[in-house]
Amino acid sequence: MPVNNLRPSTFGFRRLIARRHFLRECGIGLGKVALGSLLVGAAVRNGVAADEKITPPFPLKQPHFAPKAKAVIHLFMAGAPSQLDLFDYKPKLVEYEGKPIPPEVIGGQRYAFIRSDAAVLGPRFKFSKHGRCGAELSEMLPHLAKVVDDITIVKSVRTDQFNHAPAQIFFNTGFSQPGRPSLGSWALYGLGAETSELPAFVVMSTGAGISGGAANWSSGFLPSHYTGVRLRNQGDPILNVSSPPGFDRELDRDTLDLVSQLNRQRLSAVGDPEIATRISSYEMAFQLQASAPELMDLSQEDQKTLDLYGCKPSEPSFARACLLARRMIERGVRFVNIYNEGWDAHSDVAGNLKNNCGKTDQASAALVADLKQRGMLDETLVIWGGEFGRTPMVETNAALGRSLGRDHHPQAYTMWLAGGGFKPGLTYGQTDDLGFNVVENLVHVHDLQATILNQLGLDHERLTYRYAGRDFRLTDVHGRVVRELLA
Repeated sequence: MPVNNLRPSTFGFRRLIARRHFLRECGIGLGKVALGSLLVGAAVRNGVAADEKITPPFPLKQPHFAPKAKAVIHLFMAGAPSQLDLFDYKPKLVEYEGKPIPPEVIGGQRYAFIRSDAAVLGPRFKFSKHGRCGAELSEMLPHLAKVVDDITIVKSVRTDQFNHAPAQIFFNTGFSQPGRPSLGSWALYGLGAETSELPAFVVMSTGAGISGGAANWSSGFLPSHYTGVRLRNQGDPILNVSSPPGFDRELDRDTLDLVSQLNRQRLSAVGDPEIATRISSYEMAFQLQASAPELMDLSQEDQKTLDLYGCKPSEPSFARACLLARRMIERGVRFVNIYNEGWDAHSDVAGNLKNNCGKTDQASAALVADLKQRGMLDETLVIWGGEFGRTPMVETNAALGRSLGRDHHPQAYTMWLAGGGFKPGLTYGQTDDLGFNVVENLVHVHDLQATILNQLGLDHERLTYRYAGRDFRLTDVHGRVVRELLA
């Protein structure tokens, strides 16, 4: 049949098969030689051992310098808590309440849901000083007040983003759009793993949904086995990880070995690194069948510990997630993200904070106290905060049914950190009299990322991955280590 009479798709398919047949079957093994050189070259360029691409655990790597922290627990308050009602008390807001904010304060800033001349809203709760350090906290944080001498409060954080999804992704990946590796992925890439029984980077959620979605814990352009593994807060940590009735562990192992053999043959033939990730995933699932039940069994914890967290073992909650995070760190997990959604207080900021602080304050403080009493706090960094702050101005919109709320505010907000070599009892940074702008010791999100990596023994300028023709890093081309925060 003349070539002209063949359908284009058919001709293309036959031509492709012929090329593949030649590359695979020719005597000199041209295809395999080329593939091998490409894979080895990529491994050398990226500083990744070839066997690391196949199965966990990821080999431990030497940090750039001696680390202060070996693990991170990141308590992400998705939706953005109001710093003005929890940490950053401003008497001037009481004085100005109900009046338009002065134009010279707001400048040309625009907001998503309020006008720039919206009236000021004063703090909704009482504040008082606590601990030897005298840090000022809202009455909504009575448990945090008990450990205030063990935490570092940063009142001068600033971000570049003012909508939830971009701001969440920006904080976690250093970039506002999906596609970059997350902080946990960078930590695992730079340091390797200390456990083969559990995922080294774990994600849990204690709310209805996360605006930034899986991009917050994605490995981006890093090999996908660096992606965070999302575990459920109740029952089997991963759906279908348990074997069905009639399948014992020996049969599971034999089945996995057969699947692994087939996957390795395919990996050898095509060199797709995602097949290596699939092999790793199957191996981790097999390990989880044995390790996950023990991890999730909180009956091993004494009643005093359960009461400290306010945790009921059979009920999913933020408290249970915090206790599980401590248990994971004890078992060698490198990075734990806990997302608690629901802080987006466009209406009734007071009611929102009462609800969310009631769910999180006790467990957050308990995590710090528990790590400290077990001698783990020095080598574990706990991070608490959201993606941005809330406005000093009120949000009220009858059409949307909103009143006495606060809009998004990227210019200034508060976070706290504990352990991992951060200076305990320190309150750092200051905002103006209305809490609008940072006026002292600004800490940009990239600065905070650089400082977190520094405490893990990683230089944020040297921790890079070559992709699309250039070296990428978590902090892009920005960031500095805020050494004033460090002990």
